[in-house]
Amino acid sequence: MDLQKPAAQPAPAPPVAELRASDADRDRIADILREALAEGRLTADEHAERVEGVLHAKTVGELEVFIRDLPAAHQRATAPAYTPVPPRPTVGAVPDEADANVVAVFSAAVRKGRWRAGRRLHAYAIFGSVEIDLSEAIFEYQQVVIKAISVFGSVDIRVPENITLRGTGGGVLGNFTVNTLDSVESDAPVVYVDGWAVLGNVDARPRRGKRVSDILDRVQDKVQDKLDKTLRKHLDR
Repeated sequence: MDLQKPAAQPAPAPPVAELRASDADRDRIADILREALAEGRLTADEHAERVEGVLHAKTVGELEVFIRDLPAAHQRATAPAYTPVPPRPTVGAVPDEADANVVAVFSAAVRKGRWRAGRRLHAYAIFGSVEIDLSEAIFEYQQVVIKAISVFGSVDIRVPENITLRGTGGGVLGNFTVNTLDSVESDAPVVYVDGWAVLGNVDARPRRGKRVSDILDRVQDKVQDKLDKTLRKHLDR
């Protein structure tokens, strides 16, 4: 008789309707309601009432209620189904060795601004503080792993609000907090935060108002402005 216990099956991913709504989700629903108002499908009072409900909605399912009688909701039903992001990165997608290390020993270290995020970043805070801000970073890879170790220190990680954020770790007389985030875009970057907080803190969360697409738009605008100035300079000669 085989007395071995069957392998534990991974918990099924929650239905899309039960996912926590992000600010990007609320903006998408608000845009649909604004178009419906402009087309005469909603009265001003109906629009105002639904927008107020959108602001207080907690899940994706609660948001969908406000557009279920509008054409946009049925058009979206024909789109490809949302694919839940796995809790761990794809095997082989992220190397074991770090592309970069951020270390703070009795000091502070910061990585922020316009920088290229590799596939793996290691952060160590020993009696110090590390700040990793990805809100304006360039994502060259879809999957990024951040290994965060805090010993009597703190590691703060901030990401754009329209990516996916996952975390695996714990605290030993410390706090390991990752505010899980789900993007509605299947090709959005995914940041996995792994690590431990020993008598310290590891905190990862989205930075409100920062989106990958917005950043790219600003960069494109700057490039276009530079091209326009160069063209005008040549025409003035």
